[in-house]
Amino acid sequence: MATIQVDIVSAEGEIYSGEATMVFAPASMGEVGITPRHAPLLTTLKPGEVRVEDTDGKENFFYITGGMLEIQPHLVTVLADTALRGDQLDEAAALAARDEARNALDGVSEETDLVRAQAELAEAEARYRASQKLKGTR
Repeated sequence: MATIQVDIVSAEGEIYSGEATMVFAPASMGEVGITPRHAPLLTTLKPGEVRVEDTDGKENFFYITGGMLEIQPHLVTVLADTALRGDQLDEAAALAARDEARNALDGVSEETDLVRAQAELAEAEARYRASQKLKGTR
């Protein structure tokens, strides 16, 4: 079986390193599926879920807030701004952050940076969706 090395790192350090048969990542233009011998690619990542299917067929879930994705034929590197393992996601905290971001966007004024408020809402919604998806896999 062909495999690909996957490394997920953030400013906090290495989050994951191992062999995989498939990787899914939230690229800025849409989700990408990566298999061994994938064509080289460099792209930005948006907030969302990275899924790594290891050689045993188990899926490992990670939440990232954005970053860069580098793909080589035998190596996938996720350079995340911030990353959490799926089991570290707190659904209640994600819901509270989403509601707070929505309220900030609803009360937008000239003093509020609209682009920043929209980015914070997108990140909070991605975190909440990831926590909801992982809720059924725990």
